[in-house]
Amino acid sequence: MSRFLFALTTAIAAAVAFVFLLLPIVAIFLRIPVRELFAQLDNDVARDALVVSLKTSAIAHVSVLVFGTPTAYLLARKRFPGRSAVLTLIELPLVIPPAVAGIALLATFGRFGLLGEQMDALGIQIGFTQTAVVLAVAFVESPFYLRGAIASFESVDENLISAARTLGAGPWRVFGRIALPLAAGGLGAASALALARGLGEFGATLIFAGSLQGVTQTLPLAIYAELDQDFDVALAISALFILVGAAILVGLKVFTWARLGSISRFRFVASTSR
Repeated sequence: MSRFLFALTTAIAAAVAFVFLLLPIVAIFLRIPVRELFAQLDNDVARDALVVSLKTSAIAHVSVLVFGTPTAYLLARKRFPGRSAVLTLIELPLVIPPAVAGIALLATFGRFGLLGEQMDALGIQIGFTQTAVVLAVAFVESPFYLRGAIASFESVDENLISAARTLGAGPWRVFGRIALPLAAGGLGAASALALARGLGEFGATLIFAGSLQGVTQTLPLAIYAELDQDFDVALAISALFILVGAAILVGLKVFTWARLGSISRFRFVASTSR
């Protein structure tokens, strides 16, 4: 009887969770005909916002991967005084409201910010430009990637790394040929989560970069701008955003699965060649 009650309870909980998460998304697509959705690609607001979102998110995400992956590897493999404090600082943006993140970026890189005077002297202006969008997106998504990447590198068997070093492999070879492939699954998941967070960024972008059509107006900002003017257009852009986000997430997961498959084959060949 207890097993039945437990199974029933978990089934009801799962059903409620799925309905709660999926029903709002389904509601958007029920309100917008398919032809209306694709017609929005001819809408200047939607098209410009889509281009800005994809461009800035791609640049920000590549930057996060390039700088974040070695950083995560260092923090995962090294133990040093103050490491816990460093990890706490990395996680701090996770609990900062997006509006506060935007003000922090403005206070740092804005014209009258901490570095504003020096950059202005060099003729560099960041606030309310597309560069500001990239920085805002990178700032809010970095902790999501770093935390997952650190956990992925920590899960790599230390014996494999030690064996590679014993056999004469240098640090670059150990990182590129051992640690990186073995952590690929977790890195892919962290990358997908970070990219999704960056695509949906709103508050920090609005405060630090503004909402200039074709320049800094991303899809979330376009949805907000159209909400009071034309609710159907806001719905259509929302549906378009969901499709873009789903396509990116599926693509990353397929890539991760392919990487995991190649790693599994590598392990099998290595184990049978002994």
